[in-house]
Amino acid sequence: MKKILFTAFTANVALVASPAFAEGDPLTDIIVIGQRDTATTDEIESDKEIVSTPDAAALVARAPGAALIDNGGLSGQVQYRGLFGDRILVRIDGQRFSSGGPNLMDPPLHYAPMALVDRIEVDRGISPVRKGPGLGGGVNAVLKQAQFSDSATMQPNADLTAGYRSGDNSYLLGGLVGLASERVKLGVIASYEKGDDLQFPDGTIASSSFERLNFGAHAGLKVGNGSLTLSYRRQETDPTGNPPFPMDIQYFNTDFLNLVYEGQLNDNLYLEVEAGHVAIRHLMDNYSLRQGPASPMDQRATFADADTSTAATALRMGTPDRHVRLGADVETFDKDVRITNPTNAAFFLTSLNNISGSRVGAFVESRLGAGPVEAEIGARFDHHQLEAGSPLLGSAVPMGPRILANSFAASDRTWSDETIDVTARFWSDMGNIKPRASFAYKTRVANAIERFSWLPTGASGGLADGNIYVGNLNLGNEKAWIAEAGFDYQDRRFYARPTLFYRRIDDFIQGVPFDGTPGVIDSPVEMVANMNGDPTPLRFANVDAEIYGVDVDFGWHISGPLHLDGTASYVRAKRRDIDDDLYRITPPNVRAALSWQEKSWHLGAELRAFADQNKVSATNSEQPSDGYILAGLFGHVALTPTLSLDASVENLFDKKYTDHLAGYNRVSGSDVAVGARLPGAGRSAFVRLRWTGM
Repeated sequence: MKKILFTAFTANVALVASPAFAEGDPLTDIIVIGQRDTATTDEIESDKEIVSTPDAAALVARAPGAALIDNGGLSGQVQYRGLFGDRILVRIDGQRFSSGGPNLMDPPLHYAPMALVDRIEVDRGISPVRKGPGLGGGVNAVLKQAQFSDSATMQPNADLTAGYRSGDNSYLLGGLVGLASERVKLGVIASYEKGDDLQFPDGTIASSSFERLNFGAHAGLKVGNGSLTLSYRRQETDPTGNPPFPMDIQYFNTDFLNLVYEGQLNDNLYLEVEAGHVAIRHLMDNYSLRQGPASPMDQRATFADADTSTAATALRMGTPDRHVRLGADVETFDKDVRITNPTNAAFFLTSLNNISGSRVGAFVESRLGAGPVEAEIGARFDHHQLEAGSPLLGSAVPMGPRILANSFAASDRTWSDETIDVTARFWSDMGNIKPRASFAYKTRVANAIERFSWLPTGASGGLADGNIYVGNLNLGNEKAWIAEAGFDYQDRRFYARPTLFYRRIDDFIQGVPFDGTPGVIDSPVEMVANMNGDPTPLRFANVDAEIYGVDVDFGWHISGPLHLDGTASYVRAKRRDIDDDLYRITPPNVRAALSWQEKSWHLGAELRAFADQNKVSATNSEQPSDGYILAGLFGHVALTPTLSLDASVENLFDKKYTDHLAGYNRVSGSDVAVGARLPGAGRSAFVRLRWTGM
C-alpha cells in the first residue's frame, strides 16, 4: 500500500506529502489504497489526526473537493464536489440506513464518534456500483474493532482516547478493549462526549451544546478460510443544540445490529454476505434548550422513528486484479413523524405517517486491463417502491392543515420505479505519473420528505435555509452524467493529485416557488405556510443543473524534516433551466501547512484561506459571504511507544468570521442575531491523549 503524509491539526487541514518522505512520521499517514486498486479511494486513519471537533464529517472535509455542512455540533453533513445530503453515499461499517430526523439532524456520520472511528474511506469522485446507489461520491466510516491475532491463545488489546477542547469546554472519552486469538475475537467499544455552547469572538452561540453516549460489543470467528463477525452498538444522543434549525435534539436512541461473513471459497472465488438492522427513535422540540415561544400554543415536540433492514451478497470470481463480481442487495425502511404540542394532548398531526419503502438491486462489476491501462467497469439495476399512509390529526388541529391532510389522503400515495447506474474508471501506472479518468451515469430517487411532505414545515432534509417546504408526489428521478480526469504525480520530493470534474444533472430536485405568484396567499398551502411564518413557501421540483470544478492535494519535501503540504478546491454549481446558482456551495479555498517532522514528534503551522462566495441561490434566499484567512498551530509527540500526546490551537488570532456553509441562526436570545449566518469558533485549544497497549 502507498502511504501519503496528511498534516493536520483540527477541522482546519492540509493534505499531504509523498511516500518518499512520509516514512519519517508514521503517526500522520493516510493510506491511499486506490493506488493499488482503482486509484479512486483514500483511507484516512482518524486516530493519526488531531481533530478537535466531535463531528466526523469535519475529518472527511479534509479531503480535496470535500467540505463540511455545519448544522450543529453533531449534525454535520459531507459536501463533496458540490453535492451533499443523501446524494452522497455515506455508510457506517459498510451499513447504509435512513436518517431518523426529517431535517437530517442525524446524518450518517452523526453515528461515528471520533473516539471510535478507526478510519474513513473516501471514494475519490465516483462511487463504484458494488457499494449501492449514490449520485455523488461515497464515504464509509469504519469503527474500531478487535482484530484476529497470530496467537493460539486469547491476547488482550486496547485503544483508548481522551481529549479536551477549550472553545466549548468539551471533553471526550472512549475507545476499544478486546481479546483476540487466531480464531476468535471479542471486543467492547464505548465513548462519551459532552460540550457547552460554542464561543466565538463576540460571545456565545446559544443552543450549540452537545452530549452523546455510545457503547457496543462485537464477536468474530474464523470459519474455514473466512470469518464471521456479529456486532451490536447503541448510541444515545442526549440534548444537543441545532441553531440552524427551528428545533433542537432532545434525543436520538439508536440501535445497530450487523452480521458479516467474508471468505475465500477457493483460489478464484471470494464471497461476501451481510445483513443488518438499524432502529432510530428521535425527539426534538423548540423550547427545552433554546428560548421557547412566548405562547404555550406555539410549543412543539416532534417524535420521529426510522427502521432500516439491509441484506447483501457478492461473489468475486477471479483474482483481486482480474475478476468479475456479481452481487445483489435489498433495503427496506419504515418512517414516521408526529408533531405535537406538549401542552395540549388534542394537538397532534403526522407529517409523515407509516412511510414504507424498499429497494432491491443487483450489479455486475469487472476489473480488467489492456496493456498499460487498468479499468473497472460496472452496472447496477434497482427497483424502488415507496408508500405513505393517510395523515392522522388531533381534534385541536385547525382547518387549514385538515384541508391539506384530506387532499393528501385522497391522492395516490404509492410510487415505484427502476433505476440504472453505470460506471467506468480507467487508470495507468506510468512511473512517476498515473493518469486516470472516470465516466458514469448515476441516478437518485426522491426521498420521503421530498415526495410526501403534505404539511408545509421547515423540514427540508437538512437544507437549513429558513424556508418552509412542501413535497411533490410527481417528482422524477435525478439523472447525472459524470466525467472526471486527472493524474497522480510523485517523485522523491513532490507529489500532486489534481482532478477536473463535470456533472450534468437532469431533474435535479430542489425547492422552487410554490406557484407563479410568490407572496400572494391564494392557496391552502400558502395559508398554512403563512401561519407557520413563511408566506412564500417552496415546493420540491425537478430542475436542471450542472456542477464542475477542480481540486488538488499536494506536498513538497523542502529539506530535511521540513515539509509543505496543502489542498486547493474550486467548485461551480448552477441551474441550467434558469439563471440561478445552487444552494450552499463551498467557495474556492486553499489550505497550506508548514511542518517540522521528526521521528517521534512534529510541529507545524497552517493557513486556511476561503474566497468570497457571491454565487448564491436567489431561489433559496441565500446570503453571500466574505472571504477570510485563519491560522493555526499543531503538534504531536510520542511520549512512550504506547502513549501519544496531540495538541493544537485553531483560529490562532481569534478572528471573527463566518463559514459560508454554516446555517442561519434560528435561536432567540443568542449573541448571534436571528437570521444571521452562524459565526465560526474563536480561538480554541485542543489536547488529546491516546494509549494503545496490553
